[in-house]
Amino acid sequence: MSNNILEVKNLKKHFDTPKGTLHAVDGVDFTIEAGKTLGVVGESGCGKSTLGRVILHLLDSTSGEIIYDGENITKVDKKQFIDLRKEMQIIFQDPFSSLDPRMTVSEIIKEPLVIHGVTKDKNELDKRVSELMSTVGLVDRLVNAYPHELDGGRRQRIGIARALALNPKFIVADEPVSALDVSIQAQVLNLMQDLQQEFGLTYMFITHDLSVVKHISDEILVMYLGKMVEKAPAKELFANPLHPYTKALLSAIPTPSLTKKRERILLKGEIVSPIEPKPGCRFAPRCPYAEELCRTTEPEIEEVSLGHEIVCHFVKEINKL
Repeated sequence: MSNNILEVKNLKKHFDTPKGTLHAVDGVDFTIEAGKTLGVVGESGCGKSTLGRVILHLLDSTSGEIIYDGENITKVDKKQFIDLRKEMQIIFQDPFSSLDPRMTVSEIIKEPLVIHGVTKDKNELDKRVSELMSTVGLVDRLVNAYPHELDGGRRQRIGIARALALNPKFIVADEPVSALDVSIQAQVLNLMQDLQQEFGLTYMFITHDLSVVKHISDEILVMYLGKMVEKAPAKELFANPLHPYTKALLSAIPTPSLTKKRERILLKGEIVSPIEPKPGCRFAPRCPYAEELCRTTEPEIEEVSLGHEIVCHFVKEINKL
């Protein structure tokens, strides 16, 4: 029996614009094992946040399938949707704009419990809020504070407590530390890992920061203009990147050593428009290895080693496999 909590098959999300159809997510396939973390990386505009929102039904999918815990949830009725909300939650990128400035810490954390009618007993609600605050490292004296009175790290802890309120199994973390100071980032990442251990949570961790994704992920999925280009176990991806785009991304990570310098791979050429994209590989105009086949025919997913999938016509030639 499969231990995958989420399976995504050929998922697409297109938007109509005055200039044509924008292919934000365009045929993505992956699975996430229960209790694990899938990191989703790529530069701004690659569709990673849209992918997370489509999986959670914050946006409707254009086509494809979303299978959660063995059940097809691509199209759900209102009752199923309410039940899913308890199991699938999101932590937003900006801890300030995602919190209602007119609500206290207590009211924000309590809100999902009230909406879902978990209990009407005020003492029970207060007790649950106190438990959640303790779980995420917020002291009780902040219970009546407002978001603007707190720093970014504490605000994001409120967002995490709110996401945990209904005991979910699956959480989409949409760049949860990118708006925080570096020292606070480490604290929040460590907290998320502790919570994963304690509650058996499954994460889809969206970020553009490769050093962060390496720290928290079991597997990493690299996206480029709505498409998956590479997916592999985290250690394997960093030790042996195969796609030219992944190699360029990894080469941009700063090294702490003054003597050992990583060779930067500078990508040239124009980024193609995601509106009515032409056939072929989306990365071809920037790829140093692109040939005519890349410009006319879309490459298929190929598994080159256990769990290491890549979408490239010439992966074997480029990497001498």
